[in-house]
Amino acid sequence: MSTPRSRLRPADVGTLARMGLTGRPLRALLSAVGIALGVATLVAVTGISGSSRAQLIAEIDALGTNMLTVTPGQSLSGGQAVLPATAPTMVARIGPVQSAAAIGDVAANVYRNDRISAANTNGITVYSANTNLLRTVQGHLARGTFLNRATIRFPAAVLGANAASALGIDQAGGRAQVWLGGHWFAVAGIMAPTPLAPELDRAVLIGLPIARSLLHAGAAPAEIYVRADPASVAAVEGVLAATADPPAPQNVSISNPADALTARADATAAFQSLLLALGAVALLVGGVGIANVMVIAVLERRGEIGLRRALGATRTHIAAQFIAESALLALLGGLAGALLGGFATAGYAHLRHWSAVVPGTSLGAAVAAALAVGAVAGVYPALRASRLSPAEALRSP
Repeated sequence: MSTPRSRLRPADVGTLARMGLTGRPLRALLSAVGIALGVATLVAVTGISGSSRAQLIAEIDALGTNMLTVTPGQSLSGGQAVLPATAPTMVARIGPVQSAAAIGDVAANVYRNDRISAANTNGITVYSANTNLLRTVQGHLARGTFLNRATIRFPAAVLGANAASALGIDQAGGRAQVWLGGHWFAVAGIMAPTPLAPELDRAVLIGLPIARSLLHAGAAPAEIYVRADPASVAAVEGVLAATADPPAPQNVSISNPADALTARADATAAFQSLLLALGAVALLVGGVGIANVMVIAVLERRGEIGLRRALGATRTHIAAQFIAESALLALLGGLAGALLGGFATAGYAHLRHWSAVVPGTSLGAAVAAALAVGAVAGVYPALRASRLSPAEALRSP
């Protein structure tokens, strides 16, 4: 009569793996923490980066990609070119152009009061501006009002967000003043940050008429903001240089601010790769921890291994049990890490007032990676356990 062949069903493997972990819960918990931290890092990095990019793309879509900027470039002699004073008017006549507004350089310093004589103005620049500038750049006011047909002829100023902070001014509507070019200017308004025109954040804007009459500013524009029909942006870009400066179109530089924002979104990919690498290292460290724990488990459970071998368990059965324990440990750590990374992403996005984006593929890939690392980490302990002979294992203390 032949001896029945020992069998180990997949369900039995799962039960043995669970029993092996629950027999030493504290050790299993500590070894799973390493895997959990690695997976949490991977998920959080992917989620936060994705949320940041989605927010930036949403801002770009809200602001529109149909704004172009015209600035003077380099002349053939190598010096700084100058745009004609008529450039804003000529650009505004292009058919698909919806609005065009210019700012001009004003050689003046601005201070909080007239008692400050230092030359340092914290990088604040004074520009003359058109009344339709805010609408063209799709900016918003934090306080007060923007320049209008009345205030552009009087000493009134609008502060950029950073300029107002640097000057220590948080009131507008004429309730605060700045000392600008040796004259008092009432603060008519304070702008909110302007993503498509960040140079305006550290600027003080005054009307062109008062800039020319009181501060002797020139009429040449330093930059022209052009809002075009979205369907005709490329066509407008093609004729802007020749329209702004017909005698020397080669001296005109054209750019799309939305391209810079998009490039900034793409630049986060490089930083994300670095953080993902750190997360992968943490995951591998967690795998090494699991392998160490499983080796110790093999040494401690030699008696159990010998008894199972004596009762008919094959080497394959023993190896499968320990690989399953290692994989289950990594899977539990991976699931915990995925939840932790998802909550971290949601919390960070909430603090930044973003919409949380946690790709399901990232969650699945991170858990699958943890499972793979755990299975590989269990190979050596499993082989070591399977090579024990029943007699040798049972003789161990």
